[in-house]
Amino acid sequence: MCGIFCVVSLSVQHTIGGFFKDDLLCNLRRRGPNCSQQQIKTASELSYQCLFSGHVLHLRGPMTPQPLTDINNNVFLWNGEVFSGIHIGSVENDTQVMLHHLSSCNNESDILSLFSSVQGPWSFIYYQASRHSLWFGRDYFGRRSLLWQFNNKLDRALCLSSVSALPDSNNQWQEVLASGIYKIDLKACAMSESLVLTFYPWKYHSKENAIEESFLCGLDQISKDLPAFVCLMMNDSKLSLTPPVVPLNRTVPVTSVDSHCSNITSSTITVEDLNGFLAKEHKKKLVHQLINVLSEAVKRRVLRLFRDADQPTGEIPSRPTKKAHVAILFSGGIDSMLIAALADRHIPLDEPIDLLNVAFMIREQTKQSKQKTQLELHSCQECFKKLDAVSVDNLSCFNVPDRITGRAGLKELETINPSRIWNFVEINVTLEELRKMRQHHISHLVYPLDTVLDDSIGCAVWFASRGEGFINIQGDTKPYKSSAKVVLTGIGADEQLAGYSRHRVCFKKYGLEGLNKELGMELGRISSRNLGRDDRIIGDHGKEARFPFLDEDVVSFLNSLPVLEKADLTLPRGLGEKLLLRLAARELGLTASTVLPKRAMQFGSRIAKMENNNEKASDKCSRLQSVAVD
Repeated sequence: MCGIFCVVSLSVQHTIGGFFKDDLLCNLRRRGPNCSQQQIKTASELSYQCLFSGHVLHLRGPMTPQPLTDINNNVFLWNGEVFSGIHIGSVENDTQVMLHHLSSCNNESDILSLFSSVQGPWSFIYYQASRHSLWFGRDYFGRRSLLWQFNNKLDRALCLSSVSALPDSNNQWQEVLASGIYKIDLKACAMSESLVLTFYPWKYHSKENAIEESFLCGLDQISKDLPAFVCLMMNDSKLSLTPPVVPLNRTVPVTSVDSHCSNITSSTITVEDLNGFLAKEHKKKLVHQLINVLSEAVKRRVLRLFRDADQPTGEIPSRPTKKAHVAILFSGGIDSMLIAALADRHIPLDEPIDLLNVAFMIREQTKQSKQKTQLELHSCQECFKKLDAVSVDNLSCFNVPDRITGRAGLKELETINPSRIWNFVEINVTLEELRKMRQHHISHLVYPLDTVLDDSIGCAVWFASRGEGFINIQGDTKPYKSSAKVVLTGIGADEQLAGYSRHRVCFKKYGLEGLNKELGMELGRISSRNLGRDDRIIGDHGKEARFPFLDEDVVSFLNSLPVLEKADLTLPRGLGEKLLLRLAARELGLTASTVLPKRAMQFGSRIAKMENNNEKASDKCSRLQSVAVD
């Protein structure tokens, strides 16, 4: 992973380095702590200049400083991972391989074909010297952040960056929409003294799949927030990129939807209910297909890392010298449990796995609030009893719902593989530390998003991925800091398998057709709602976010299934949503976690209850705004 930055000025009259502020440089270096350098390209005869800055987090292959230049003076900045689609040798670096392929491209179609082939998360900036062109963009899902900023006061400048600094009133950053990739003809722009962006969209080509195009942002949506001196236009040749996943299957049964398990209620859900589904041959076949494709996705993301052999952690003297290279954002819910169980299949057995569990201090513990919390935690009471989970009768100020389910999930994982060292990292956050870190670090990472929900999730993910907390060793609590550079997260599961409460509302109002439409929209907007923000948040610690549920093969498999094979919202919470995922977890030997109802991170970690209980998730967050003004 890297922090990448580029500024283009359609003038050579000013020093271009003036665009590159110290606070922005510091934020980029936090993303890429292993190597930093920059390069300036000036075309005096054409009156434009470019500054490129790359900051590398070394994860695999030989260390490759960025920006990377080839013999033709092309310049490449790459913040991505090639997991499939293009061959990367075991001792190769994907930045070098990608530039080699780009250097061999003879025309626009070749470049579009290359990026259509890549499977994995990416954002990039590519300067094609011979054609005086600058290409940039994000992958289909927008799993890597890329922001842009336009400045007309300093000779029509464009800045591109993985992360911003705190904004000022004159120069606002915006996310580059992941609707396609973009090109600037620098020669033509310098001559016309205007900034023109040429757009190449992701687009399905068959007429039958034309409905999918409605979920791709059109030119009008991208253009509406651009300044007047910037022009966005579709490429003249009507060229496009081919999406890396199959279109969503929108078929619905002809007959009405009635559950065959209508006797199941939310109070009677047990693991045995899942066993009943698994007894059906058709369902079990789908479950094994999901396990296989998701297992391969996890494997791609936990192997082929640069593993420095047997270096001691220096933190827990009584523990083995191996350190964790992979961590999981871990609540004990179905998504993180399934990822952990599959990661256990592929990570070397003598290597620990860090389970990062965040809790925000419970603001008050009145008798009423204790009773409410206990009722919530007892929603799967019988399952917890079987696991001998931590008692919920004596709640500490950090025993939030995700802490309780996390500890229960740890016991399940220890049962599945008692030989593995599972570092359950309890990350406790006070109100004082939350406010301090929001002001110094988190606010500019959440930006340009600005809602209460963005603040809550951004803060929770930042503290969790930092990995500073405590682990329990034979009854003793020890300070611990995760050394893992790769952080796995379960985002994408709810969006594809109807995991959110709004999916139930949609299903009740509009049936399966409405639910299909909602799920299609979820993937279409996941880049702008979640992924850019989460990449900036996790990358701030010099770590890389990886999303197994958004692996192209996983998405294609789930997209190929009718919605009723993935979820049955006639069944109660804790069973019907993400049903196929629950069955896969049960098939892998998991128990209580398979029937836990969905709990959003902001509620499970209790950050949503910490500062203002009267806010709506969609409200603009005054805490983020006040920091920006300060």
